[in-house]
Formats: sequence, C-alpha cells, structure tokens
Amino acid sequence: MDAIAVRAVLARVPALCGQHVRALVAAADGDITRAIEQEPLGSVALPPAARAYLRFPDQDTLNSDLAWIEASGAQLLASTDPGYPAQLQQLPDAPAVLFVLGDVSKLSSVQLAMVGARRATREGCDTAREFAAVFARAGITVTSGLAQGIDAASHAGALSGGGHTVAVCATGLDRVYPTQHAGLAQRIRASGALLSEFPPRTPPLRMNFPHRNRLISGLSRGTLVVQAAQYSGSLLTARRAVAQGRAVFAIPGCIRDPLSGGCNKLIQDGATLVQTPAEVLCQLKIPLPDEALVHRRGHRIRGRAMDKGYEMLLDAVGFEPATVDVLVVRTGLSGESLTSMLLALELEGRIASYPGGRFGRIP
Repeated sequence: MDAIAVRAVLARVPALCGQHVRALVAAADGDITRAIEQEPLGSVALPPAARAYLRFPDQDTLNSDLAWIEASGAQLLASTDPGYPAQLQQLPDAPAVLFVLGDVSKLSSVQLAMVGARRATREGCDTAREFAAVFARAGITVTSGLAQGIDAASHAGALSGGGHTVAVCATGLDRVYPTQHAGLAQRIRASGALLSEFPPRTPPLRMNFPHRNRLISGLSRGTLVVQAAQYSGSLLTARRAVAQGRAVFAIPGCIRDPLSGGCNKLIQDGATLVQTPAEVLCQLKIPLPDEALVHRRGHRIRGRAMDKGYEMLLDAVGFEPATVDVLVVRTGLSGESLTSMLLALELEGRIASYPGGRFGRIP
C-alpha cells in the first residue's frame, strides 16, 4: 500500500490511538507504508479489536475512502506526521489519523475554543460574534464545533474579523452537520480548516460528540464558554479542557436565566470569569488589538457622547431585557419619550430589542 492508503486503513481501525500508530511506525523503522505489515504488527501491543481489523482490512471500504479522498482534496495526518498538531500529541487518547479539508497549518496555530448553547439567545450569539472577531484580529484561530447557536456565531465572528477558524466535526467530512451550515463550512475551509477523526460516511451519532469535544479543547490553549445550561455538552468540553491542563473561561449571566446556569457553575468551580475579550487575551498573555483596549467592564464605548437623559436610560435598561413599562417606572420618563430614545440607542448599537417588547444593553 502507498502512504495515503495506509493512513486511510489506520483511520478505520477500532480502538487505535496516536500512541499505537507511533509505535507501529517506529517498529517499521519510520516507514509508515510498512507500519501495518506482519513484522511491525507482531512486535507492538495493540487492542484485540485493532489487531483483528488490521489482519483483514475491508478492501471495498478502503477503495471508497480513497475515491472520496482524491475527489475532495482531503488531507490525512497520521500522528507521526509533521503537520499533526502538537497540542493533540500531548493527549493520551489522541486520534490515530485526522482528516482535514482546508489549511493544515491552522491546526498548529494558537487556538482558543469557543463553545456554548445550541439554542442560544440573540444576545449570546452577538456576544460570541463580538468576542470571536476580537480574538481573530489578535491573531488567534477560533476553534469550535460547527453546531447551531454559539458555535456558528463564533465561527462567523472569527471570519468577520478577517481571521481564521477551525471547525471540528462529529461526522465524516463528506457531509456537513447540521446541513444548514453548508455555506459556513465552505467559508471555514477557505479561511481555516474542517477537521474530523471520523472517516467518510460516518453519520452524526450521539456517541461521536464527546470525542469531537475533546479535540476542540485539546487543540486549544483555553476554552471559553459563552452561554450554556447547567447540564450541557459545553460543560463536558470545559471539563475535558481542565483534564487536559487547559485554561477555562466563562461569561457570567443572570441567575434566573437557564442558559447562564452552566457558565455560573463553571465560575463557581474555578473557571475564570470574563466580561471582555481583553480579559481572555491578558490571561493567555496575547497582545491586545487596539479595539480590545476600548472594552471596559463588559461594554464598549460607541458613537457620540451621551447626555444625562440617555445615560440614565441606558443604566435603567441594564443587561436583563426590560419592557417600556418597566423603564417608565425606573426612569420617570414618559412612554413617548422613552420610545424615541430607545430607537436612537438601538440605531447606535447600544441596545437591542427582544421579543415581547423588551430592550437590553449590548455588552
């Protein structure tokens, strides 16, 4: 077999990890094309399932995989290859082989994982986009899982910031999951990379997502949880980050908001509370882009200086969305005056409108 075919076989071997591949290649005197020959196989301790598969690889499956690899332009990285990310090499359960569509070098760049709720609020997605754009302009590659909500917003924010992003997938790279992110996946491939340890035709099985999550955190210097319920996959990613010796950051939220429970719990358990991108960058000792310097205590200076009436209204709105009736009580202003002032603040990007006639400040 040639080197690509051997990598394709290794990618399908059950219970095989990066350490096993390194041992096989070492036993073959550094030649990966000989790694699955009888002599190396006989000298390396392998899980029974792995050894059984390597004795009788499925040739039809291999042929299908190789046809897709050639047609798609996918690259395969064995754990012994120079382009295999060093951050993953440190993990005891590092994948034997990675499938990559896009720029392989981005896998070895400085990365920050951003994760959160699939059913995130508009405010949560806006926060993810804003943070990711700042990180991208600071030279960080934003890594996430291509899921709905915070993941997608993080990828989009990094791209809007003119930076790079890596999407770690829980399926084979011959499909996009969820399907509505096909366009986003194309943009990520053009300015970053799509990554999976799963071979083509692998569906989005539930058991695959924890495996994907360990790669998201493992590739990154730290994991930022933007918005998450108390029992969610995002918290599992954060806990994997802790186990891998990575930093964990969380954005706090209202105690009455179910989508803030996970972040607040992480902070309670020792995660670093952050309210601005600058705080994350400082913790990671990464130089701040100029725009990060204008973030103060969770809000950004925008537009013109406000008169006292607008300042009072902005303080009254706060970060928990409130109705006009509530704001009338808080400010003593008339409903008519409030309506026009709220519109002006919304046009300036200082507040956002929410369902039910509510308004909230934009961090």
